[in-house]
Formats: sequence, structure tokens, C-alpha cells
Amino acid sequence: MPLGSLIGTLLSLLVGYLIGSIPSAYIIVRLVTGEDITVHGTGNVGSMNVRRTTGSWGWFAVAMAADMLKGFAPVAAVRLLEGMSIAVPFGVTLTGGLASATLAVPAMVLGTVLGHNYSVWMALIQKRFVRTGKGLATGAGALLAYDWRYFLAVVVIGLLTIAVTRYMMAGQVTAAFALPAAALVLRSPDWPFALLMGLLVYAAHHKRFIGLLQGREPKLYIDDRMGPRG
Repeated sequence: MPLGSLIGTLLSLLVGYLIGSIPSAYIIVRLVTGEDITVHGTGNVGSMNVRRTTGSWGWFAVAMAADMLKGFAPVAAVRLLEGMSIAVPFGVTLTGGLASATLAVPAMVLGTVLGHNYSVWMALIQKRFVRTGKGLATGAGALLAYDWRYFLAVVVIGLLTIAVTRYMMAGQVTAAFALPAAALVLRSPDWPFALLMGLLVYAAHHKRFIGLLQGREPKLYIDDRMGPRG
């Protein structure tokens, strides 16, 4: 079945969602401490909450790598199946605009981020379906396989913002908007998709970003019980 077909695109979205849903941070904390990560810190199933729960930057790095891998691997795989080199940005391969492309590749990116943010496996574990993450590490891994230029823009701008402001939330939101901004600067035909992904990640941060603007977000929120949930 051609991956460029509608069924192929939907299959790619589903596979990406199931892989992205793997709760790496939850599994790591359970194995290391026996605790439930969702009752600590922000309650998110993400790498920074592993740091807040375990107090370890080492386990944070392991969780970060795991979350990035579940974004990178499926996107790299679908690109290779389509005969594309992951060294060549996806946008560069588009000659007739996004509509002319196989949508299986952006569908895989979208699926992994949706899976991380709304994990079906966590829904089964907790018997309720809620937002479980914010999609930054998984999205960054997916972007690395999708378009390394986007990856660099998001990581560099996000880290610089954190370094200057000392607010992690500011860096995360800036990184979300750096994605569509980079697409527009590069005049890439997939800028509508970049905008969609940026808005998806921002939506997961909106509540606490408003809290940041209202002075409720602590600087360098890295410890348990240091700041708000969400």
C-alpha cells in the first residue's frame, strides 16, 4: 500500500500515536523509585518531571533520550521507506507544495507528538484520558528526522531564552513559536504544518504560560513541589 495514499497516511498517524504514547518517563520512575511520576512536580509524564521526581539529572537525560528516540525513530523509518534521505530536510523535497507530498511523513510527526501529549497507554494505566505531556522532547526528536534545520532553530532559541530569562516555561513557549518562524524564514512550503505543530505544543503550555505572565511560575522549576502543576 503506497504510504502516500489516504490509508497510508492514516496508518502512519496511528503508528506514530501508539509509539509516541509509550510513557518513557513513567516507566523509568517506576523502575527507579517505584513511584508514580504523575503525583510529583507538574504531573506530566516528561523528562523534566523525572528530574523533579528522582532528583537526578542522569535519569532526566535517560528520559530525554528515550522521549526523543520515540519521535526520531518512527519519522526516520517512514522517510527511509519513502526513499528519502533524513539528511535532506523534508521541506526541500517538496517541489509542488505540501499538497503534492506524501503526507505520511508529517502524519508520523503529528502522531508521535499527539501520542506523547495524550498517551493511550497512560489512559489504560490510570483509567482516565487526560493530557500527559507537552511534546517538546518527542517533538524535537521527530523534527531532527523531519527537518534538522527546524530542530536547530527550536533547540537553540529555546535554550537561549531559558539562559536569558531563567524561566523554563519561557524557553518552552519560545521554542514552540520558533518552529513556524523558522519555516517562514526558510520559505519552506510546509510552513502550515510547522504552524500547526507549534500551536499544538503551545496549547499544552498555555495554562502555565499565562501563569508565568501573572507571576506564578518559578524560575528554573526543577524540583518537586517547587511550582504549579499542569
